[in-house]
Amino acid sequence: MSKGEHLLQERYGTTKKASTFYENQMLNYLNEQMTEFISKQGMVFIATADSSGNCDSSFKAGSVGFVRVIDKKTLIYPEYKGNGVMASLGNIIENPHIGLMFIDFFEQNIGLHVNGKASIIENRELTSLKLSEKIINDIKEKEGNRPERWVIIKIDETYIHCSKHIPMLKQIDKKIYWGTDDEKQKGGDFFKVKHSKKV
Repeated sequence: MSKGEHLLQERYGTTKKASTFYENQMLNYLNEQMTEFISKQGMVFIATADSSGNCDSSFKAGSVGFVRVIDKKTLIYPEYKGNGVMASLGNIIENPHIGLMFIDFFEQNIGLHVNGKASIIENRELTSLKLSEKIINDIKEKEGNRPERWVIIKIDETYIHCSKHIPMLKQIDKKIYWGTDDEKQKGGDFFKVKHSKKV
């Protein structure tokens, strides 16, 4: 919750409605239902900002359950090989605040916001987290050597994203070329930026 939220709630007369939402829909941890929901997701949208407040959003995906719940106040997700820009990770080392939004487009048509503070850990540091045997085995089985590093998140708040405008989509199998540098598989210069003028 921010000062800006409360200022606008007063300005637009939504303070009572917002207070009901805070009371009935917001926690500072993951409950059992949220944990179960995350375990069934194969994608998440993340938002970060640098130390000057310049924002970036990103889409992360993996096998179902690739974002792991360590405990009710802690999440981790793997960072796979990408384009090398490291926009999100670069923001995290300047400003740890992170927002994650999980959306189930396929079954429940509901979303879950998770906000907290992120840090980067290397693969060799996973053992320092005292992970359960179940999580360790799951990581070995599903991830292998694919993750280059991990992002760990200490949770500040969790709350629902209402289903009203979430579309129902149909999931279709697609071959994933994990870690590829093949431009065709990555989308190439789809937006024709290479030959566009910089202004």
